[in-house]
Amino acid sequence: MDATLNESELPLEESELVINDDGSIFHLHLLPHQLADTVLIVGDQGRVEQISKYFDNIEHKVANREFVTHTGTYKGKRISALSTGIGADNIDIVINELDALVNIDLQTRKIKKEKKSLTIIRIGTSGALQPNIPVDSYVVSDFGLGFDGLAGFYKHLSSEVELDIEKAFFSQVNWSVATVKPYISQGNVELIDLLKEKASSGITITGNGFYGPQGRVLRVQTKQKNLNEQLANFEFNGLKMMNFEMETSALYALGGMMGHKTATICAIIANRHLKQYSKDYKKTVDKMIGYVLGKLSK
Repeated sequence: MDATLNESELPLEESELVINDDGSIFHLHLLPHQLADTVLIVGDQGRVEQISKYFDNIEHKVANREFVTHTGTYKGKRISALSTGIGADNIDIVINELDALVNIDLQTRKIKKEKKSLTIIRIGTSGALQPNIPVDSYVVSDFGLGFDGLAGFYKHLSSEVELDIEKAFFSQVNWSVATVKPYISQGNVELIDLLKEKASSGITITGNGFYGPQGRVLRVQTKQKNLNEQLANFEFNGLKMMNFEMETSALYALGGMMGHKTATICAIIANRHLKQYSKDYKKTVDKMIGYVLGKLSK
C-alpha cells in the first residue's frame, strides 16, 4: 500500500468530497455506473463526439461546463470519452473525480477497501520541438515534464528514473529558480508500448500556459531565454524532449499516485522548430482516434 494514500475508514466530509443532489460527483456530474473502466480524455468538448461517433452504441451522455462524457461500446469494449478542458488544473479535477467514482462509495463517503485501476488515455494535440517530427504525425509520451507545478501539492514519491531525469534536466537546462520547479512523471509502460507502433515517443513537456510557458513571445518577453532550444537539445539515455502540450505531466503524476494506468498520444499540429502548422489537423486527430480505438479493441 502506498503510504501517501489516504486509507481512513472514516467518511469524507461534505466540504472535501462534494456530491450533487442526484448522487453524482460534483464537476463531472457522473454516477458510478455511467463510467467505463477505459476512459479516453480530450481537452476539446467537440472531440468527445468525434470519438463516440465510432461507438456501436452510446449508453450515457452527461455534460456539465467543459466536462462532457459519452459512454458506450466499441467492438464490444466499454469506453467513456470525456472532455477535460485545457490545463493541469482541470486534470486535477478530472482524475480525482474519476478515482472517486470507482474507489469511494459516494453514498457512505467511505474509501473502498478494494481498489479499481482505470485505463486513462489522453488523446491530444501538441507542438513538436524536434525538427524530425513532421506535422500531422503522432507522439506518445513516455514521460511528462511538468511546468504546471501540480505534483508539488501532493505527497508525490518519484521513482529512481524520474529523479534521474530531473537531475539531468537541471544540469543541462539553464532554468531560473524564480520560475516554477519542474517535475518528471512516467506513464504506464505497457499502455504506452501499445500505442507506439505508428508514433514517435519520448518526453512531453506540459506547460501551465500556451504562450510564455511554451516559449511563445507576442508582446511580453519571456524570462527563460532560448528555452525551447535548450529543451530541444536535452538528452537522457536516448530520450529527448519531443513536444509541448498542457496536461500530460499532471495526468501521469496523479494517475500514478492513485494506481491508474495512464498514457498520452498527441497529434502534432505544429512544428515549433520549423515554424510549420497543420493544414487540416482535425483530419489528423480523427485518424489518431481510429488508431487508438483499434489498439484498444485488440
